[in-house]
Amino acid sequence: MEILLQFLLLALGFVMLGKGADWFVEGAAALATRFGIPQLVVGLTIVAMGTSAPEAAVSIAAAMKGSADITIGNIVGSNILNILVILGMAAAITPLAVARSTVRVEMPFMIAISVLLFAQGRDGSISLADGLVLAAAFLVYLFYLYKMAMKNNVDDELQEAGLPVSRCLVGAVGGLALIILGSNVTVGAATEIAKYAGLSERFIGLTIVALGTSLPELFTSVAAARRGNADIAIGNIVGSNIFNILFVVGLSALIIDIPFAAAFNFDTCVAIGAAVLLWLCVLRTQRLARWGGLLMLGFYAVYLWWIL
Repeated sequence: MEILLQFLLLALGFVMLGKGADWFVEGAAALATRFGIPQLVVGLTIVAMGTSAPEAAVSIAAAMKGSADITIGNIVGSNILNILVILGMAAAITPLAVARSTVRVEMPFMIAISVLLFAQGRDGSISLADGLVLAAAFLVYLFYLYKMAMKNNVDDELQEAGLPVSRCLVGAVGGLALIILGSNVTVGAATEIAKYAGLSERFIGLTIVALGTSLPELFTSVAAARRGNADIAIGNIVGSNIFNILFVVGLSALIIDIPFAAAFNFDTCVAIGAAVLLWLCVLRTQRLARWGGLLMLGFYAVYLWWIL
């Protein structure tokens, strides 16, 4: 009876995430249009950080409770899922255009900090000093986003278009709240199901918890792709992966040293490989085609088979 209740909660979480993502993308995109903010900036900041809230909550809580495998597994697993599964699915639905700055700056930066995380974890832990380095890099990233926003020319006519600000805010805030609540319900139910099946903490972190906390990115990016907001779909994933490493791991390490099991070296290399694969797929055409999305999904299937 208990396991049936967990499956029902899992289904409820999916429904909440789907509806919340629709409201949030609509509200965020409308706010971007009304205030003349590029969709790319919205994707890299508000949407990315908002949909990364579950990763932050789960990882920091796991670090405080001493469940290091869930902390690292959640972040590394989420970053792998974000690229190979979420962008793979979004591109399979419709080809995604990629902004030039994303190809030239954000994607290489994402690759660089993924390599940094791998290097920091080689000694078996993410220490306070490592956390300070990640936090400093996060401040640099925020300054870059600020400069990008300042370069944007605001069109007064564009500001007057679209939905009322109050309605946009209600949609964005209400959608985000529903996303976070739905993610919490989903993660809780999925974790209980996984424990009932006798799976390891590392596997739970890399797959079940990572998938659960990545569901906001999944539903938000797919919804953005279906609505034609390609910059939000791509910017959301790239920004979320950067946020996961620099803010979530960095903040967790500032609170407590996080053990980094040797087994995660392989998974972190997969995360680096996924980031490089994404960059190579869009480098020449600035477009993630359907074949690229299918290739990513195939790579994830191989990875999942390997860790099983």
